[in-house]
Amino acid sequence: MKINNSIHLDPSEMTEKFLRSSGPGGQHINKVDTKVELRFYALRSPNLSKTVKDRLKVIAGKKWTLNGEIIITAEKYRSQARNRELAKSKLVRLILEALKEPVHRLKTKPSKAIKLRRSKEKKIRSNIKAMRGKVQDK
Repeated sequence: MKINNSIHLDPSEMTEKFLRSSGPGGQHINKVDTKVELRFYALRSPNLSKTVKDRLKVIAGKKWTLNGEIIITAEKYRSQARNRELAKSKLVRLILEALKEPVHRLKTKPSKAIKLRRSKEKKIRSNIKAMRGKVQDK
């Protein structure tokens, strides 16, 4: 399975299991296994680097098992073939997201002028709210 120009996954790195889908389906539902459970053995994959595997673990969240597998399920369609394609596309999206290196944010602090302007605006707003109170006769 092709992820991008440099990464190709071997079919032996993943297994598919077919189950009965949940939800309504009429008389046909108890006969056909259309739900797909795709297991990708990410931890053992030689095609992914350690950093990509670490990011993939974070991105996958609950889909990541203790054995280092990613379990993806697809049951959107009533066709097994379409659900297989959906599961594979979900896996590709996960891996592509893990391939992107996170952009590190440079910490900045507000300038002195901005701090002064903000405190002036707060004082003005405070005075406006104080004027809304009861009027006291002297």
